[in-house]
Amino acid sequence: MSLPSSRTVIVAGAGIGGLTAALACARNGFRALVLEQAERLEETGAGIQLSPNATRILIGLGLAERLRPHVVAPTAIRVLSARSAREIVRIPLGEYAAQRYGAPYWMIHRGDLQAALSDAAVQDLNVVVRLGMCIEDFATHPHGVTISARGSGGLWTEHGNALIAADGLWSASRARIASKDPPRFAGRTAWRALLPAAQVAPEFREPLIHLWLGRNAHLVHYPVKGGKLINVVVITADDWSGRGWSEAASRIDLLARLSDTRWAPNAHSLIRAPEAWLKWALYQAPPLANFCQGAAALLGDAAHAMLPFLAQGAAMAIEDAAVAAQCLARMPDNPAAAWETYSAVRRGRTRKVQRLAARNGNRYHLPGVAAMFRNTAMRLTGGERLLHHYDWLYDWRPPPALSIS
Repeated sequence: MSLPSSRTVIVAGAGIGGLTAALACARNGFRALVLEQAERLEETGAGIQLSPNATRILIGLGLAERLRPHVVAPTAIRVLSARSAREIVRIPLGEYAAQRYGAPYWMIHRGDLQAALSDAAVQDLNVVVRLGMCIEDFATHPHGVTISARGSGGLWTEHGNALIAADGLWSASRARIASKDPPRFAGRTAWRALLPAAQVAPEFREPLIHLWLGRNAHLVHYPVKGGKLINVVVITADDWSGRGWSEAASRIDLLARLSDTRWAPNAHSLIRAPEAWLKWALYQAPPLANFCQGAAALLGDAAHAMLPFLAQGAAMAIEDAAVAAQCLARMPDNPAAAWETYSAVRRGRTRKVQRLAARNGNRYHLPGVAAMFRNTAMRLTGGERLLHHYDWLYDWRPPPALSIS
């Protein structure tokens, strides 16, 4: 049975952004219909970092108890030299960050976050999730939007108040709503693996984010699954530009990109430990002039795909969801105006994060003398002051008129 179209928001995509948007819309008096082309939601992906700007929204949506058994709260970011294994600087998180920003910093496996969001959506009477449904076309009109979707039962039509396209990096909706320019390959590949915590050195089991900076590559690892597993990600310069998220990868190919002479033995041994690796090519989307057209709007990677060097991809989608729901709640009878406001609120911030993430990627991979100057500058600045440079990012809340509280 169809949901009443007058208060129905159709969401394309049941990823982190789409499910958060559905829950946020439900909390604001709408019914949310989520259409996902996958036949089932699987536990895929790597670990992700949820900074306070994201966790405060998830907590505000009532997800704290669902998430708490799966998260690890890091006490600090430990930045190290890949060559010498010396600590360059330690950036405090834990209680220090929680008190400064009013919300915790968490690490979690992407599958655990998506499962918590999915479970909450299933239990919310105002949210319906339909799997195996791919939106093929849509049309906006003064009273909302009409979509055509295809599933196992054939073609299906639905009317709604508004459409949120949260269909990811390779969004089919972006060309219709905002831009035909495809995402751009960034010349880098991310390699990821999971290791049982018992198989790594005790220092690597601690609740810390380890960030090793090397020449044309860097390594990040931290515990997930409540500390049972270690998430390991290596990002290297590369010319492989495949579009898959979980391409099987060779450990030999990865190690060939990481010289023994440029990586400390303990870092190299950690990278050698996993037998199975997956990889994905890094892309970013050109900044958009607008995230919307009529009653349809883009959200998350579909709107502003970014490089992972600020660990903000998921956080920006979660922020988008909170703002989108509040804008629609303020103007439920004028979704086009609601989306114009949403776009105006989000455009500048996401563009800044895109820009700084790309800049961080260059800083992480500096060679020789440039790397030495970078490391010295970080040491002299100190961990607390480095964290304070990101107050604008971590202390974010929706604009007062759009508060989700």
